[in-house]
Amino acid sequence: MKKISISSWAIPQPLDELCAGAKKIGYDGISLGGFPPFGAHPDIVDTPEKKAALVKIFKDNGLEVADFALDMWKYDSLKQTAEWRAEYSRALKCAAELGLTKIMRVDTCTPPILPEGMSYDDVKQFFVKHFKEMAKEAAGYGFDVVWEFEPGFIINEPKNVLWLVDAVNEPNFSLLFDTCHADNCALGHRHIEEGCKLEGSVLEFIELVKGRIGLVHLIDSDGTLNETGTSTHAPFGDGHINFDEVVPALLDVGGYKGEWWAIDLCEWPDAWAVTEDCFKFVDALNKKYCKNC
Repeated sequence: MKKISISSWAIPQPLDELCAGAKKIGYDGISLGGFPPFGAHPDIVDTPEKKAALVKIFKDNGLEVADFALDMWKYDSLKQTAEWRAEYSRALKCAAELGLTKIMRVDTCTPPILPEGMSYDDVKQFFVKHFKEMAKEAAGYGFDVVWEFEPGFIINEPKNVLWLVDAVNEPNFSLLFDTCHADNCALGHRHIEEGCKLEGSVLEFIELVKGRIGLVHLIDSDGTLNETGTSTHAPFGDGHINFDEVVPALLDVGGYKGEWWAIDLCEWPDAWAVTEDCFKFVDALNKKYCKNC
């Protein structure tokens, strides 16, 4: 069966408390954020002793790190490109020194609004260039890179998501397929290019990007955006996704071979209160569909 992780950035607790609680529930690991104040940020774990202490938290709790979400959101990639790339390099180095995971998550890190003086074609070519370079830089450390598309960031139309991952064309670069984001991107939320909705929603999106999924975030969707302008990551049962269709599709149609189901309750109020129920839901799906995964 696949292992199950919970996103640390969704739960504002000190990491030692989160790990102890997650282990008690039954989680196999944490999707680790590099975001302050509780993340593995280079400014927080800035000495060998602090890095060793962070690693010890995971070892003491018998947990793994599924993936590492790099803290790059503070910079607009199109307007602060040098700073955005420098932060990426710092985070990669920190992750390599920690040695906890081989999967790095990146985002386009700019809202879905065309900046003055750039066409959408210009924007897409910008990310082909930088994602190629970033994938090659990560490969030097032995890392894989997964790109998480979403309504809150530019390039979120399904056909353009497919185009970009294929245009980057690096062996260690693939998609982070978040079921909630996929639902909202299929619905057409915050598209720049019109006519890109998918009538078949998440299932059609899986078919579109088959063979290109490096990591999956399993979480429900009610088809709305939250106050920050991105997908409302609803707990299972609070949305409309049929996971008895989606999980088999991810495996059999999408060809998802990754080790993890990562649960992401990003920006859900009091995410810890539903963390155990979310584990039980995904654990049941895992036992039903992933006995031979």
